[in-house]
Amino acid sequence: MLVRAGAAAAATTLPGLRRLWRGGGSGAAACFPLGRALVDVRGAEAAPFLQGLLTNDVTRLVAGDGPPAAALPRALYAHALNVQGRCLYDVILYRLHESPDEEPHILLECDSGVLDAIQKHLKLYKIRRKVNIAPCLDLSLWAVVPGERAGDIARSLTKCADQALILTPDPRTEVMGWRLITKKGANLSEIIPGSRIGNIQDYHRHRYKQGVPEGVKDLPPGVALPLESNLAYMNGISFTKGCYIGQELTARTHHMGVIRKRLLPVHFSAPLPKDSIPEGAEISTESGKSAGKFRAGGGELGIALLRLANVNEPLCLNLAGDKVKLTASIPEWWPKPASK
Repeated sequence: MLVRAGAAAAATTLPGLRRLWRGGGSGAAACFPLGRALVDVRGAEAAPFLQGLLTNDVTRLVAGDGPPAAALPRALYAHALNVQGRCLYDVILYRLHESPDEEPHILLECDSGVLDAIQKHLKLYKIRRKVNIAPCLDLSLWAVVPGERAGDIARSLTKCADQALILTPDPRTEVMGWRLITKKGANLSEIIPGSRIGNIQDYHRHRYKQGVPEGVKDLPPGVALPLESNLAYMNGISFTKGCYIGQELTARTHHMGVIRKRLLPVHFSAPLPKDSIPEGAEISTESGKSAGKFRAGGGELGIALLRLANVNEPLCLNLAGDKVKLTASIPEWWPKPASK
């Protein structure tokens, strides 16, 4: 199951990442152990099977009559939606097969809290397709955020390819660095010389600062809408691929061109109390008008679903009668509006 990921990563540069990341230090990289799960999906019909369940064009991962395997993406971001077009699971897909002659083999990254649920979801729609679905309990998943010597990451991978199965740029946005998949117990300092194990809370702070949602707290199943969750901004949806579960509402919203609320990074005037903020706590303007809902956060940083019309106003989070002031911002990595 080894993947020659070095060649794909070697040509990748992230010009804006080190400017935006303030916790990377001067080493090659900070490696954050992620508490997310991996599901193995393989078989002759793996791509068409996932194609009908996910928002992105999964056929891009399969070499056929299209581009050669070397030109195919190593990873794709996507959501699985319910029939009402609301998010069930946020996933990253990783291509393990290397050539058109190999059996399609894909790893699916998901929130570990929904590992059983997503397996049941996949098997519900499997029917008689030639696909095998199983959890990968022998692998470890890491987020890799470069320091000053980002180039060392790609070069070092070729020296220890037996320990690194996947090293690829995060498909959502360059500010999230790389995703690394290794065997459990692999020595990261051998794969990425000079790297250090980072505190997972620093990873989440980085995510919140950049407004990148991940997992069920940020994207409540059956509640979050994909376009309000910036799925298109994070390269997670194809509007030309054809039918999939939840497509109708999503496509209609896209073609109407009106999205009044989006997930945004927020900064609080004081650190938030731990584990005492109710899910969906109300955020309001100074005049008391509803501006949106809090999703998740830690310390003075968080992520919230806010009306774009209120982004530049003073806002506050309502907590049991108390009000915590906050400011929202537009992430630098978002696409810039076209000039008129």
